[in-house]
Amino acid sequence: MPKMPSHTDITLPPDLHRKSGTGPVRLQQPVYVNSLPPCNHACPAGEDIQGWLDKAQAGEFEAAWRLLVRDNPLPAVHGRVCYHPCESACNRSHVDDAVSIHAVERFLGDLAIEHGWVPLVETEPTGRSVLVIGAGPSGLSAAWHLAQMGHRVEIREAGTMAGGMMRYGIPAYRMPRDILDAEVARIEQLGVKVTLGCKVEDVMVAKTEGGFDAVFMAIGAHLAKHAAIPARDCGRILDAVSYLAAVEAGDAPKLGRRVAVYGGGNTAMDAARTAKRLGAEEAMIIYRRDREHMPAHDFEATEAESEGIRINWLRTIRAIDSTTFQVEVMEIDANGQPQPTGTFETLEADSLVLALGQDVDASVIARIPGVSISRDGVVEVGPNMMTGAEGVFAGGDMVPSERTVTIATGHGKKAARHIDAWLRGAPYTKAPLQPRVHFNDLHLHYHTEAQQQQQSILPPLQRTRDFHEVTAGLTRQEALFEAARCYSCGNCFECDGCYGACPEHAITRLGRGNGYHINYDQCTGCQACVLQCPCNAMAMVPAEVAP
Repeated sequence: MPKMPSHTDITLPPDLHRKSGTGPVRLQQPVYVNSLPPCNHACPAGEDIQGWLDKAQAGEFEAAWRLLVRDNPLPAVHGRVCYHPCESACNRSHVDDAVSIHAVERFLGDLAIEHGWVPLVETEPTGRSVLVIGAGPSGLSAAWHLAQMGHRVEIREAGTMAGGMMRYGIPAYRMPRDILDAEVARIEQLGVKVTLGCKVEDVMVAKTEGGFDAVFMAIGAHLAKHAAIPARDCGRILDAVSYLAAVEAGDAPKLGRRVAVYGGGNTAMDAARTAKRLGAEEAMIIYRRDREHMPAHDFEATEAESEGIRINWLRTIRAIDSTTFQVEVMEIDANGQPQPTGTFETLEADSLVLALGQDVDASVIARIPGVSISRDGVVEVGPNMMTGAEGVFAGGDMVPSERTVTIATGHGKKAARHIDAWLRGAPYTKAPLQPRVHFNDLHLHYHTEAQQQQQSILPPLQRTRDFHEVTAGLTRQEALFEAARCYSCGNCFECDGCYGACPEHAITRLGRGNGYHINYDQCTGCQACVLQCPCNAMAMVPAEVAP
């Protein structure tokens, strides 16, 4: 869709909206503007969602994918594991259902893998090199963007496979490994060198000996948090991170017939669902808060319960004696915090999996002169994501933020821009945000309810038998339909409404992709074009400042 000249620097008189614009002297006249769709604003990876949806609804799938991966190199991954805050912000949700953005993104990502699409890089090599430590979402994202900027990039990963927590923390029934491998391979096709089984013990030595000009640290949170629980002759206790990693490595531990998982996050849900798939007759979750206050996303709990996982809400483990767990009933106070009630119950389980959160291994960071580590174990970075050590940047789980795949991917892109600017000796300045378009800004004089296309899901009894992917993707026709549900908030999609509404025939069509031209000699400033524009891509401005 065409990007029209923006009016964001124009200040309108406060009483201008009360004037019609017509009269002996025209006070206002229309201009085309580009504003920020709420989906774009909510995306942690900074995707131009509305832009690639426009290409997708026109059937230009490869063009849509190329626009998408300009910001995010892992669309097939994100289409499966991102919790899509963009959809929570979607203006369409005020009418029927939000556009299923993640499902269209997955469709494009899968299509790119099927057809072998690769990015077109025209940037000349800069002769500069960057070491990326960690092959998780943040490290892969940074490497992708730095390589497209012309820099030589090497990723060093301590594990034997790339992907970080996408591989070792997300089970295959949610994140198929062939999909992850294909998107990692595409990053390597770009020229990024991925060295596996290579744990960096001393960052500054690695930087110097490798001749790197900068370093981006993207070490994931792989160290599990533990709880002090009095125990006598207890059964097997292990942490969820180690458990899921062992399953991924094909060395799943034997947990017995009854498995308890302690925690209420997405990892707890995954651990319990994994235990069920590996033969546990009974898998339960014990969590000290209620459903409303759990860190897991609601659909995760719903899917777990549908697979037969029992969730014991408002319960905390006080002691373990062999296979008997003493749990105390909790209640939520006015501040949303769990408080003990003095009432106890017993539960039976052969083993316990702790899913209480993860920390970053800060040992390698502590050896870097000038780097500061906060009390919660994360690295302190400046606005440009550089640590206290010159030329050493950090992102993902290592810095203060929520820990999701999409946020980590956004960190990688942001860091790449700042690293590139630092290497070139000029600071990176982000373009100012355009005004956001809210639902009340749209002019939906009529609309047709078009319900969201639902992705099919395997029946519970079938999906607990193995690790096959639970949720299916959209068909080509469904993806076209879903992309077409986008309102194109804030950006012209050439619906011809302005052209048809102008009583003076002052608006001329310039052809698909080129937008419209307004003849101000014919325009009377009546606002007909602005008031009918469904996506709020037009505005009235004082006549003397209009182009």
